[in-house]
Amino acid sequence: MQGSIYGYLTYFHEIVNEGSIAAAARKLEIAPPAVSNALKLLERHLGLPLFTRTTRKMELTEAGQRLFDSTRDIIQGLDSAMESVRDLTLKPSGLVRVTTSSIAYLLVVKPYFAEFCRRYPDIRLEISVNDGIVDIVKEGFDVGIRFGDRLEQNVVAKKLLDPVRLGLYASENYIRKYGKPETLQDLSRHKLLGYRFVTANRIYPLTLNQDGREILVDMPHAIVTNNVMVELDSVRQGVALGQLFEPVVNALHDREKFIPVLEKHWTQYPELFLFYMQHSQKAGRVRAWIDFLLEKTSA
Repeated sequence: MQGSIYGYLTYFHEIVNEGSIAAAARKLEIAPPAVSNALKLLERHLGLPLFTRTTRKMELTEAGQRLFDSTRDIIQGLDSAMESVRDLTLKPSGLVRVTTSSIAYLLVVKPYFAEFCRRYPDIRLEISVNDGIVDIVKEGFDVGIRFGDRLEQNVVAKKLLDPVRLGLYASENYIRKYGKPETLQDLSRHKLLGYRFVTANRIYPLTLNQDGREILVDMPHAIVTNNVMVELDSVRQGVALGQLFEPVVNALHDREKFIPVLEKHWTQYPELFLFYMQHSQKAGRVRAWIDFLLEKTSA
Protein backbone atom coordinates (compact mmCIF):
# COMPACT_ATOMS: atom_id res chain seq x y z
CA MET A 1 0.00 0.00 0.00
CA GLN A 2 1.53 3.26 -1.12
CA GLY A 3 1.64 6.19 1.28
CA SER A 4 1.42 6.25 5.06
CA ILE A 5 -1.10 4.18 7.04
CA TYR A 6 -0.89 6.83 9.74
CA GLY A 7 -1.72 9.50 7.18
CA TYR A 8 -4.68 7.60 5.77
CA LEU A 9 -6.00 6.87 9.25
CA THR A 10 -5.66 10.53 10.11
CA TYR A 11 -7.80 11.43 7.08
CA PHE A 12 -10.29 8.71 8.04
CA HIS A 13 -10.62 10.10 11.59
CA GLU A 14 -11.12 13.62 10.31
CA ILE A 15 -13.93 12.42 8.02
CA VAL A 16 -15.62 10.78 11.00
CA ASN A 17 -15.13 13.82 13.23
CA GLU A 18 -16.18 16.39 10.65
CA GLY A 19 -18.98 14.38 9.06
CA SER A 20 -17.94 14.61 5.41
CA ILE A 21 -14.98 14.49 3.05
CA ALA A 22 -15.36 18.17 2.19
CA ALA A 23 -15.40 19.24 5.84
CA ALA A 24 -12.40 17.02 6.61
CA ALA A 25 -10.51 18.58 3.71
CA ARG A 26 -11.22 22.07 5.03
CA LYS A 27 -10.00 21.04 8.48
CA LEU A 28 -6.85 19.48 7.04
CA GLU A 29 -6.42 22.40 4.60
CA ILE A 30 -5.99 20.12 1.60
CA ALA A 31 -8.03 19.43 -1.54
CA PRO A 32 -11.09 17.13 -1.15
CA PRO A 33 -9.89 14.68 -3.84
CA ALA A 34 -6.78 13.97 -1.75
CA VAL A 35 -8.95 13.00 1.22
CA SER A 36 -11.30 10.95 -0.97
CA ASN A 37 -8.39 9.10 -2.57
CA ALA A 38 -6.82 8.32 0.82
CA LEU A 39 -10.12 6.84 1.99
CA LYS A 40 -10.40 4.68 -1.14
CA LEU A 41 -6.86 3.39 -0.66
CA LEU A 42 -7.54 2.57 2.98
CA GLU A 43 -10.75 0.71 2.09
CA ARG A 44 -8.97 -1.14 -0.69
CA HIS A 45 -6.21 -2.17 1.73
CA LEU A 46 -8.75 -3.45 4.27
CA GLY A 47 -11.02 -5.00 1.65
CA LEU A 48 -14.10 -3.51 3.32
CA PRO A 49 -16.11 -0.32 2.97
CA LEU A 50 -15.77 2.02 5.93
CA PHE A 51 -18.74 4.28 5.15
CA THR A 52 -22.17 4.00 3.63
CA ARG A 53 -22.65 7.03 1.41
CA THR A 54 -25.80 8.87 0.45
CA THR A 55 -26.27 12.22 -1.21
CA ARG A 56 -26.87 13.80 2.20
CA LYS A 57 -24.49 12.13 4.66
CA MET A 58 -21.85 9.51 5.38
CA GLU A 59 -22.34 6.89 8.07
CA LEU A 60 -19.82 4.42 9.43
CA THR A 61 -20.24 0.77 8.55
CA GLU A 62 -19.66 -1.84 11.25
CA ALA A 63 -16.08 -2.18 10.00
CA GLY A 64 -15.64 1.58 9.99
CA GLN A 65 -16.94 1.93 13.54
CA ARG A 66 -14.66 -0.83 14.75
CA LEU A 67 -11.65 0.74 13.03
CA PHE A 68 -12.46 4.16 14.47
CA ASP A 69 -12.94 2.87 18.03
CA SER A 70 -9.82 0.71 18.00
CA THR A 71 -7.51 3.38 16.55
CA ARG A 72 -8.83 6.55 18.21
CA ASP A 73 -6.45 6.45 21.17
CA ILE A 74 -3.56 5.45 18.91
CA ILE A 75 -4.11 8.39 16.55
CA GLN A 76 -4.51 10.84 19.44
CA GLY A 77 -1.34 9.50 21.03
CA LEU A 78 0.64 9.78 17.80
CA ASP A 79 -0.68 13.30 17.20
CA SER A 80 0.39 14.33 20.68
CA ALA A 81 3.81 12.71 20.28
CA MET A 82 4.41 14.52 16.97
CA GLU A 83 3.23 17.80 18.45
CA SER A 84 5.41 17.45 21.54
CA VAL A 85 8.48 17.03 19.31
CA ARG A 86 7.52 20.07 17.21
CA ASP A 87 7.11 22.07 20.43
CA LEU A 88 10.85 21.79 21.04
CA THR A 89 11.44 24.35 18.33
CA LEU A 90 8.09 26.11 17.85
CA LYS A 91 5.98 28.42 19.95
CA PRO A 92 2.70 26.84 21.12
CA SER A 93 0.12 27.26 18.38
CA GLY A 94 -3.09 25.80 17.06
CA LEU A 95 -6.57 25.11 18.38
CA VAL A 96 -7.46 24.27 21.99
CA ARG A 97 -11.06 23.10 22.42
CA VAL A 98 -12.47 23.69 25.90
CA THR A 99 -15.81 22.55 27.31
CA THR A 100 -17.04 24.21 30.48
CA SER A 101 -20.20 24.64 32.49
CA SER A 102 -21.75 28.12 32.80
CA ILE A 103 -20.61 28.47 36.40
CA ALA A 104 -17.08 27.30 35.64
CA TYR A 105 -16.93 29.77 32.75
CA LEU A 106 -17.88 32.65 35.05
CA LEU A 107 -15.45 31.58 37.77
CA VAL A 108 -12.23 30.60 35.98
CA VAL A 109 -12.50 31.20 32.22
CA LYS A 110 -14.12 34.61 31.85
CA PRO A 111 -11.68 36.42 34.19
CA TYR A 112 -8.56 35.12 32.42
CA PHE A 113 -9.07 34.02 28.80
CA ALA A 114 -8.29 37.46 27.31
CA GLU A 115 -4.94 37.49 29.11
CA PHE A 116 -4.22 34.00 27.80
CA CYS A 117 -4.94 35.13 24.24
CA ARG A 118 -2.52 38.04 24.65
CA ARG A 119 0.17 35.78 26.11
CA TYR A 120 -0.26 33.11 23.41
CA PRO A 121 -1.38 34.89 20.23
CA ASP A 122 -0.77 31.79 18.08
CA ILE A 123 -3.19 29.64 20.09
CA ARG A 124 -6.90 29.73 19.20
CA LEU A 125 -9.36 28.95 21.97
CA GLU A 126 -12.70 27.34 21.19
CA ILE A 127 -14.84 27.69 24.33
CA SER A 128 -18.02 25.63 24.44
CA VAL A 129 -20.37 26.40 27.35
CA ASN A 130 -22.58 23.41 28.12
CA ASP A 131 -24.18 22.53 31.45
CA GLY A 132 -24.79 18.96 30.39
CA ILE A 133 -22.41 16.04 30.87
CA VAL A 134 -19.81 16.08 28.09
CA ASP A 135 -17.49 13.21 27.15
CA ILE A 136 -14.34 15.10 26.18
CA VAL A 137 -13.02 12.12 24.23
CA LYS A 138 -16.11 11.45 22.12
CA GLU A 139 -16.80 15.15 21.59
CA GLY A 140 -13.21 15.93 20.63
CA PHE A 141 -12.38 18.41 23.38
CA ASP A 142 -8.87 18.90 24.71
CA VAL A 143 -9.90 20.11 28.16
CA GLY A 144 -13.04 20.07 30.30
CA ILE A 145 -13.85 22.16 33.38
CA ARG A 146 -16.51 20.83 35.74
CA PHE A 147 -17.43 20.45 39.40
CA GLY A 148 -16.50 17.10 40.90
CA ASP A 149 -13.69 14.69 40.06
CA ARG A 150 -15.49 11.65 38.64
CA LEU A 151 -13.08 10.39 36.02
CA GLU A 152 -13.37 8.41 32.83
CA GLN A 153 -10.60 6.06 31.80
CA ASN A 154 -7.28 7.76 30.94
CA VAL A 155 -8.58 11.15 32.14
CA VAL A 156 -6.56 13.33 34.54
CA ALA A 157 -8.16 15.86 36.92
CA LYS A 158 -6.48 18.92 38.45
CA LYS A 159 -8.24 20.95 41.12
CA LEU A 160 -8.81 24.58 40.20
CA LEU A 161 -10.98 25.79 43.10
CA ASP A 162 -11.80 24.62 46.61
CA PRO A 163 -15.44 23.90 47.50
CA VAL A 164 -17.63 27.00 47.13
CA ARG A 165 -20.73 28.01 49.05
CA LEU A 166 -24.11 27.69 47.37
CA GLY A 167 -26.12 30.59 48.71
CA LEU A 168 -29.68 31.85 48.73
CA TYR A 169 -30.28 35.42 47.54
CA ALA A 170 -33.08 37.94 47.11
CA SER A 171 -33.40 41.48 45.76
CA GLU A 172 -34.58 44.53 47.70
CA ASN A 173 -37.76 44.59 45.61
CA TYR A 174 -38.51 40.98 46.48
CA ILE A 175 -37.96 41.55 50.20
CA ARG A 176 -40.03 44.72 50.14
CA LYS A 177 -42.92 42.85 48.57
CA TYR A 178 -42.72 39.43 50.23
CA GLY A 179 -40.51 39.93 53.28
CA LYS A 180 -37.16 38.32 54.11
CA PRO A 181 -37.17 34.71 55.35
CA GLU A 182 -35.61 34.53 58.82
CA THR A 183 -36.05 30.79 59.46
CA LEU A 184 -36.19 27.64 57.36
CA GLN A 185 -39.89 27.40 58.13
CA ASP A 186 -40.45 30.83 56.56
CA LEU A 187 -39.43 29.42 53.17
CA SER A 188 -42.81 27.71 52.82
CA ARG A 189 -44.31 31.14 52.14
CA HIS A 190 -41.83 31.98 49.36
CA LYS A 191 -40.98 30.93 45.79
CA LEU A 192 -37.68 29.71 44.36
CA LEU A 193 -35.98 29.87 40.98
CA GLY A 194 -35.59 26.30 39.72
CA TYR A 195 -32.46 25.23 37.84
CA ARG A 196 -32.91 22.26 35.47
CA PHE A 197 -29.95 20.02 34.66
CA VAL A 198 -29.72 19.60 30.89
CA THR A 199 -28.48 15.99 30.83
CA ALA A 200 -30.48 14.55 33.72
CA ASN A 201 -33.56 16.68 32.93
CA ARG A 202 -34.27 17.23 36.61
CA ILE A 203 -34.50 20.35 38.74
CA TYR A 204 -31.67 20.92 41.19
CA PRO A 205 -33.01 20.52 44.74
CA LEU A 206 -32.67 23.24 47.38
CA THR A 207 -30.31 21.81 50.00
CA LEU A 208 -29.66 23.71 53.22
CA ASN A 209 -27.82 23.05 56.46
CA GLN A 210 -29.82 22.44 59.62
CA ASP A 211 -27.90 21.70 62.83
CA GLY A 212 -24.93 20.29 60.94
CA ARG A 213 -26.82 18.10 58.51
CA GLU A 214 -28.08 18.77 55.01
CA ILE A 215 -31.82 18.79 54.43
CA LEU A 216 -33.93 19.12 51.29
CA VAL A 217 -36.33 22.06 51.29
CA ASP A 218 -39.39 21.78 49.07
CA MET A 219 -40.46 25.12 47.60
CA PRO A 220 -42.71 26.09 44.68
CA HIS A 221 -40.90 27.46 41.64
CA ALA A 222 -41.68 30.82 40.08
CA ILE A 223 -39.46 30.12 37.06
CA VAL A 224 -37.47 27.09 35.89
CA THR A 225 -34.42 27.60 33.67
CA ASN A 226 -31.23 25.87 32.57
CA ASN A 227 -29.26 29.10 32.29
CA VAL A 228 -27.48 30.95 35.08
CA MET A 229 -27.96 34.32 33.36
CA VAL A 230 -31.73 33.84 33.57
CA GLU A 231 -31.34 33.02 37.26
CA LEU A 232 -29.38 36.21 37.89
CA ASP A 233 -31.85 38.36 35.95
CA SER A 234 -34.79 36.80 37.80
CA VAL A 235 -33.27 37.62 41.19
CA ARG A 236 -32.50 41.17 40.05
CA GLN A 237 -36.11 41.66 39.00
CA GLY A 238 -37.53 40.30 42.24
CA VAL A 239 -39.25 37.27 40.74
CA ALA A 240 -38.15 34.79 43.43
CA LEU A 241 -35.34 33.67 45.71
CA GLY A 242 -32.31 32.41 43.83
CA GLN A 243 -29.90 29.59 44.70
CA LEU A 244 -26.57 30.94 43.43
CA PHE A 245 -22.86 30.31 43.88
CA GLU A 246 -21.30 32.83 46.26
CA PRO A 247 -18.19 33.59 44.13
CA VAL A 248 -20.40 34.14 41.06
CA VAL A 249 -22.45 36.74 42.93
CA ASN A 250 -19.31 38.34 44.41
CA ALA A 251 -17.90 38.82 40.90
CA LEU A 252 -20.98 40.69 39.62
CA HIS A 253 -20.77 44.44 38.97
CA ASP A 254 -24.07 44.88 40.84
CA ARG A 255 -23.45 42.33 43.61
CA GLU A 256 -24.86 44.73 46.20
CA LYS A 257 -28.31 44.06 44.70
CA PHE A 258 -28.09 40.39 45.75
CA ILE A 259 -29.02 40.20 49.44
CA PRO A 260 -27.99 37.00 51.30
CA VAL A 261 -30.84 35.03 52.84
CA LEU A 262 -30.46 32.47 55.68
CA GLU A 263 -26.67 32.55 55.27
CA LYS A 264 -25.97 30.34 58.30
CA HIS A 265 -27.82 27.52 56.54
CA TRP A 266 -25.85 27.62 53.27
CA THR A 267 -24.11 24.47 52.04
CA GLN A 268 -20.91 23.85 50.07
CA TYR A 269 -20.58 22.59 46.52
CA PRO A 270 -17.70 20.25 45.46
CA GLU A 271 -14.35 21.41 44.11
CA LEU A 272 -13.94 22.66 40.55
CA PHE A 273 -11.68 20.48 38.41
CA LEU A 274 -9.94 20.72 35.07
CA PHE A 275 -10.05 17.46 33.08
CA TYR A 276 -7.88 16.26 30.21
CA MET A 277 -6.66 13.06 28.60
CA GLN A 278 -3.39 11.68 29.94
CA HIS A 279 -1.52 12.35 26.71
CA SER A 280 -3.08 15.79 26.03
CA GLN A 281 -0.58 17.77 28.11
CA LYS A 282 2.18 16.61 25.75
CA ALA A 283 0.81 19.03 23.15
CA GLY A 284 2.33 22.46 23.78
CA ARG A 285 -0.87 24.36 23.00
CA VAL A 286 -2.90 22.25 25.48
CA ARG A 287 -0.17 22.29 28.11
CA ALA A 288 -0.04 26.09 27.87
CA TRP A 289 -3.77 26.38 28.66
CA ILE A 290 -3.58 23.85 31.51
CA ASP A 291 -0.56 25.52 33.10
CA PHE A 292 -2.07 28.96 32.65
CA LEU A 293 -5.32 28.09 34.44
CA LEU A 294 -3.47 26.30 37.25
CA GLU A 295 -1.23 29.36 37.63
CA LYS A 296 -4.20 31.75 37.83
CA THR A 297 -6.31 29.70 40.22
CA SER A 298 -3.43 28.96 42.59
CA ALA A 299 -2.42 32.63 42.90
